[in-house]
Amino acid sequence: MKTLQKTKDSTPAAAPSRTGTPAMPKPQAEHAWLQQFVGEWESQTESHFDPDRQPEMSKAIERIRPLGGFWIVNETDAEMMGAPFHGIQTLGYDPKKKLFIGTWVDSLSSAVWTYEGTLNAERTALTLYSEGPCPTSPDKLTKIKDVLEITDPNHKLYTSYILDTHGEWTLCMEAHGVLRRNPGYASPG
Repeated sequence: MKTLQKTKDSTPAAAPSRTGTPAMPKPQAEHAWLQQFVGEWESQTESHFDPDRQPEMSKAIERIRPLGGFWIVNETDAEMMGAPFHGIQTLGYDPKKKLFIGTWVDSLSSAVWTYEGTLNAERTALTLYSEGPCPTSPDKLTKIKDVLEITDPNHKLYTSYILDTHGEWTLCMEAHGVLRRNPGYASPG
């Protein structure tokens, strides 16, 4: 019977295969949870960047594809603040950290946002935290909290919050997504 070998930092290493090469890791339940987002989504977005004005409404198309069973890659096309907007998000799970991880880059900024977060106890919502340029004051850094939820097999909700100067999370964006096309992925129940 093969067992995992320990590396110097006490993390398990993959047991060698019969050919002597390490066995490839397998996606875990957390990786599978992300796969329910795979598909093409149309979202109605409300941006709340200025509390003295009505929310800005826009539409977005998100094409979310799997990457090796470990990651999802979200390519978003929309209009924001009257300009074409393109963004790319990666999301995965790091078993060593026991955290969901990811990145976000877009066409309106030179920043790379990096995420870390967890699922809620019910496994219905993923909360991710990051820090980067404030959308309303790009010279200032701000903390961001993004929450992704599948509300039913054909609908998702994305909410984004900024930590304000009083230490309160303030809603800055909300997007209600409807699945337009599903590539045949079965939800992980």
